[in-house]
Amino acid sequence: METIAMRDAYGAALAELGSELPNLVVLDADVAGSSKSSLFGAKFPERFFNVGIAEANMAGMAAGLALKGKLPFVHCFAAFMMLRAGDPIRSLACYQNLPVKFCGTYAGLSDSYDGASHHAISDISFFRALPNMKVISPADGEETRRAVRFAAGLAGPVYLRISRAEVPKSLFGAGYEFEYGKGYVAREGSDLTLVATGFMNVQALRAGELLAKEGIRARIVNIHTIKPIDASLIAKCARETGAVVTCEEHNVIGGLGAAVAEVLGRESPVPLEILGIEDCFAESGDYGKLLEKYGLSPDRIVEKAKRVLSRKKGK
Repeated sequence: METIAMRDAYGAALAELGSELPNLVVLDADVAGSSKSSLFGAKFPERFFNVGIAEANMAGMAAGLALKGKLPFVHCFAAFMMLRAGDPIRSLACYQNLPVKFCGTYAGLSDSYDGASHHAISDISFFRALPNMKVISPADGEETRRAVRFAAGLAGPVYLRISRAEVPKSLFGAGYEFEYGKGYVAREGSDLTLVATGFMNVQALRAGELLAKEGIRARIVNIHTIKPIDASLIAKCARETGAVVTCEEHNVIGGLGAAVAEVLGRESPVPLEILGIEDCFAESGDYGKLLEKYGLSPDRIVEKAKRVLSRKKGK
């Protein structure tokens, strides 16, 4: 399957969008080569602002630009979007429901060699708790492209969670349509449901193949829009399959698993297993090896699937 770095797909989409939207402006905290906002900057230098390593100031500037009719896209590493720019994002952009789009790059463990300070493994929990904020976590190159275009047209602030990882250009095939706020059933199955977001869709689909070899039919659902989440689809899958495993490159506290648990508790209680990083800091190293070490592998998803199936049968 042909692959692309998600950040490359993002940068190309942003530059393309700049030709269509003359009010679109881009701000970057001195990481344009990493976020690939540099592609926009090369094409539209008069609308590109490198503010330096000043993430909080950048978010405040973006809020001011939005109040003057601009459409700001803001860039820094996902960890620092949350930790350093969090105050003005909350107090300015969210409180006033401004159309600022915050792109957190190198999400999850994908900034692998920079270690605990740069890993973004609690950003979903932070951003989904902010009133007015929308949270989108694409899975592949094509979904990234479509998510960027859709985010530009949404009212209010949006958080785009972008990985550094190599992802398939098109994980779900030529007929796939990105629908904001709607999950996508990537694979049908009746024994349990695997709910994944971002890069973990790749791992969930691999796990689905392993489970199929053992006669276990897993339904696989891509939740690219974490807020607002597709509660109706999640509840429907829970009712039909009777068990759910969530898969995310994020702390098990407060992320996709927690969002799904909220839906299930309210609408369709079934056995649930949350697969993610077990509430710890992650170290530096090869990305693939980090995924293995912190339990984000297809084999680990298979283990979780079997555990939830045993709980389902024990009901």
